[in-house]
Amino acid sequence: MSEKKKKNGAEVSAESYKNKIITFLRGYGKKLMPLNELETKCRTKKSGRENFIRAFTELRNEGVITVRKGMKAALCSKLGLRSAGITRLSRTFGFAVTDDGTEYFIPGKCMMGAMPGDRVLIADIPSRSGEPEGEVQDILSFGSSVLTGVISYEDGGLYFVPDTASRNHMIISKSESVPYANGDKAMAEIVYRGKRHAEHKVKITSVFGSSELAAACAEAIIISSGIESEFPDEVLKEARKISEGGVQEYCFNNREDLRELPIFTIDSAESKDLDDAVSVEKTADGWILGVHIADVSHYVKGNSALDKEALRRGTSVYYADKVVPMLPKELSNGICSLNPNEDRLTLTAFMELGTDGEIKAYRFCKSVIRSRVKGVYSEINSILDDSADLGILGKYECVSNELLHMNELADILIDRRKRRHAPELETSESKIVIDSDGVCCGIVPRERGKSERIIEEFMLCANEAAARLARERKIPFVYRVHETPPEEKTAALCEILTKLNVEYPHFQDFKPVHASQILENSKGTDKFEAVNMMVLRSMAKAKYSEEPLGHFGLALKDYAHFTSPIRRYPDLAIHRIITDVLAGYGDTWLAKRYSGFAVNASERSTAAEIRAVSAERACEDCYKAEYMKRHIGESFTAKISGVTEFGFYVQLQNSIEGLVHIRTLPEGEYDYSEPVSLTEKFSGVSYELGDTVTVICASVNVSEGNIDFVLDEEEQ
Repeated sequence: MSEKKKKNGAEVSAESYKNKIITFLRGYGKKLMPLNELETKCRTKKSGRENFIRAFTELRNEGVITVRKGMKAALCSKLGLRSAGITRLSRTFGFAVTDDGTEYFIPGKCMMGAMPGDRVLIADIPSRSGEPEGEVQDILSFGSSVLTGVISYEDGGLYFVPDTASRNHMIISKSESVPYANGDKAMAEIVYRGKRHAEHKVKITSVFGSSELAAACAEAIIISSGIESEFPDEVLKEARKISEGGVQEYCFNNREDLRELPIFTIDSAESKDLDDAVSVEKTADGWILGVHIADVSHYVKGNSALDKEALRRGTSVYYADKVVPMLPKELSNGICSLNPNEDRLTLTAFMELGTDGEIKAYRFCKSVIRSRVKGVYSEINSILDDSADLGILGKYECVSNELLHMNELADILIDRRKRRHAPELETSESKIVIDSDGVCCGIVPRERGKSERIIEEFMLCANEAAARLARERKIPFVYRVHETPPEEKTAALCEILTKLNVEYPHFQDFKPVHASQILENSKGTDKFEAVNMMVLRSMAKAKYSEEPLGHFGLALKDYAHFTSPIRRYPDLAIHRIITDVLAGYGDTWLAKRYSGFAVNASERSTAAEIRAVSAERACEDCYKAEYMKRHIGESFTAKISGVTEFGFYVQLQNSIEGLVHIRTLPEGEYDYSEPVSLTEKFSGVSYELGDTVTVICASVNVSEGNIDFVLDEEEQ
């Protein structure tokens, strides 16, 4: 090509066309410009038309321009249109969040068939509530087309009813679907988009079983959450190779040999992934606490297939009697698990504690251990409360002295936590009991005895020491952080406490001691559960961060997750960093190697944790609903755990929660005092957060994990 041709016919870039398009449309104001006129103004030549089309398409997808009335365009900003993402959808309405974070309510008739995850253009419409309200004008891009739901019989045919979309009955393309039946829990893919949700068509891609079975519903939740049970072949191949290699003598080189120490694990009876073991030595001026953690980083090397998969998963997922592990079982239940009487490679934290439990000194080392016994919480609790039988006493005879020392040290550490004024928040956890058919046959409160507290306090010490090491060395790290509650949440908490007539300390900056005082002031009263809940809800969410921001809930300056590298990626990440510290690498080298890694691991691990917790709770709700199916019509004593304008939630003693809808309450006109009470205006009858009520289980939906209660007649 000659220089003259290049100069006269130089191709206009897509970016230049974007600027031209925006400039010309801005000059048109609110009027719509025909596309052929726009193209002419941009002086599009045949050779550059491809870039013009690309620029126009990108601007439209970005929500900068819109096309109306056939082939006419305008700037969205001139027409008052906003780009947004659809976040939630019910049968009759939806919600969208604009790019500036404003949430819009969208009536169902104004949705244009948009689904969660779609990018849309919305226009303001008159609001009936005072909150932003809008209608979808255009769908810029589609979100995921995969849905889970239930096959339902309606109007003489079978339809697909999505779980989290509009719950409208969607037409099933029979020719493209796998076999299905009425009541099945299924996964579907949208194959045709209509202008209304009821016009969408789907194909059924897989069936999990009856929607009345919690196991089938839980499987659908796990898959739809993007949590994969199966590992890629490359990952399994690496895991098998490591497992088959075993623990060889040469692996002990440059490790401290701790096999003669009375080290042992303490965990639940059903645990198979034992990643922490402990040892205690009482000294003249305090204690030496040893926390010995499976050295997973020895086997899972950075950027290996195993490491990439572990980072992608982020955490193991536990629900009912099942686990979706972060690492293949060859590692998690095998060579990395600290099984009794087997040589295992570990990363050890030795902490020198004073008589007051404060950490005076600490050191980390690569080690090899041989656990003496697989300790079980319930068995050790029976030893500590003198109810153990001879069989249990015999099992733990080799570590009986250590158990007494551990019990004594744990009491000191618990006192230390109280001195820090760490708020003692109570959370209700339950254990789901599954029968031989995989059906939930019981919901029991999860016991938390003394041995659980012992391990908790010991792990806290190791986590604190690991974070202190990183902060003092100023090296890249993955910290577990829990920031001070946002000011608006503490202000709301004070307002609620005033409504509940609970005394609270005055403060400018909310500190752990203030939370502790609030809880202490309500202890022993009928308001405690409500106050405990509101303090908990006022807290910021714990997360992972490359910055040492401290932990508000534990009242600790230094905190990280060090003790579970089999089931949490952040722990594996910091093991890798500590290993290189122990190998003698300098701070400059560590910063270069791990700065980006720490940021990436923190962000992805936080996202993975949120996904896992959400899925675990949803699965648990399905199992609880399945259990309550056999108790429909029965009466229960419950506490009001939440109040809304449409009713109130109650929690049974076994942690099961459900809704008492306002339409089932005695007839009247109810005033809602957010979020404390619902009061009938004329009779004065009030339902307040923390009140004890008697309720009857009225209905259950296993697939949705919902339980509905009504007040017992004696309460009305």
